[in-house]
Amino acid sequence: MKKLYTGLLRISIGFVFLWAFFDKLLGLGFATLSERAWLAGGSPTTGYLMNAPKGPFANVYQGLAGNPLIDYLFMLGLLGVGLAFVLGIALRFASLAGATMMVLMYLSVFPPANNPIIDEHIIYALVLLVLAALNAGEEMGFAKQWSKSKIVKLLPFLKN
Repeated sequence: MKKLYTGLLRISIGFVFLWAFFDKLLGLGFATLSERAWLAGGSPTTGYLMNAPKGPFANVYQGLAGNPLIDYLFMLGLLGVGLAFVLGIALRFASLAGATMMVLMYLSVFPPANNPIIDEHIIYALVLLVLAALNAGEEMGFAKQWSKSKIVKLLPFLKN
């Protein structure tokens, strides 16, 4: 049963990242309106970075808002982490990338509104790291096949 739960948790967190990617890409009307979609010329970082930051790092984050390089890195991170977790591949690398994204978002709202120490970004970061440590890609994923692939042999840091 533990393997089933691990696999379901891994896939679920992957879909959290993929949903954010597609909502910002297409403007599905949840966090991103269609007229603000990346494909419609909007910036996936502007809305959040101009409105969420407060506290000691607000100026830094607001200065990054709308920067095309930051937009591409953010969207690539959402897509890459989401796909890696849904498929169960490259989890060590993806968990570090995803945890870094979560810590950066945590710092953008520091101190958090609902709890002065911890919020959902830290919980997500910990879940990402724990799933990679548990080799969760082997549960309902393609970790075994991935570890034998040519790309992993060429780039060993992508091994689960």
